[in-house]
Amino acid sequence: MTVLVIAEHDHASLKPATLNTITAALKCGGDVHVLVAGHNAAAAAQAAAQVAGVAQVLHADGPALAHGLAENIAAQVVALAPAYSHILFASTPEGKNTAPRVAALLDVAQISDITQVVSANTFERPIYAGNAMATVQSRDAQCVITVRTTGFDPAPASGGTAAVSAVDAVADSGLSAFMGSEIAKNDRPELTSAKIMTPLADKLGAAMGASRAAVDAGYAPNDWQVGQTGKIVAPQLYVACGISGAIQHLAGMKDSKVIVAINKDPEAPIFSVADFGLEADLFEAVPALTQAL
Repeated sequence: MTVLVIAEHDHASLKPATLNTITAALKCGGDVHVLVAGHNAAAAAQAAAQVAGVAQVLHADGPALAHGLAENIAAQVVALAPAYSHILFASTPEGKNTAPRVAALLDVAQISDITQVVSANTFERPIYAGNAMATVQSRDAQCVITVRTTGFDPAPASGGTAAVSAVDAVADSGLSAFMGSEIAKNDRPELTSAKIMTPLADKLGAAMGASRAAVDAGYAPNDWQVGQTGKIVAPQLYVACGISGAIQHLAGMKDSKVIVAINKDPEAPIFSVADFGLEADLFEAVPALTQAL
């Protein structure tokens, strides 16, 4: 049994979600191979080779793979698929775009958003906005899986000694074309990779004005940005200031390592998942905490 992880990268380095996906792959059993598909992405392939636990890196290099178009990446994965029992993607926009295409082309059922590997063909995944967990078993010869990365610790990025093997890149499928991109620059970390988050109620952010920056140790998503728009986060520290904790919000952040909640409503749902809770008026508590820091 051999497992294939589809790496996400920027051609120079691996994206953090790939490391979490490798951990999930290791729990499936057998050797773990990583596919780095791109154009002039040798540096990313070398980075994958250094990840602990990786047995081999497959490097597919070609112009058709330069922009990560889902149709072309899916074709590349399917070309390699016969050698693998499991094919794992991170449950990110990229992974969610490509994995269903691979599953359809292989005529197997996709297993989505797993948070635990029970056995080689049995997995746990959240349902009903995270309010229940389902244990699902695959009867297909191959498992195509997306991994909720917050459910697995990242594999060490160093310590591995995998060999990098070149594989033939697929030709352009002609089904889509890259027309251009406009990338917004932000000094804050990406929402899903921030280590510390301090989501603020909108009314608090407006009231605090300039002092808000002192509170925002990390990215500062509002209540609607986590869970309700499909963002799943798991920072080391999550400080919810005046956030009540709607079901969708809890589903998006409850895997955070340490959750601190500040709310004057003792019945606020956020307290049900908080490690530390402060029942207080946030307009008094947050400025006082900011000053103490």
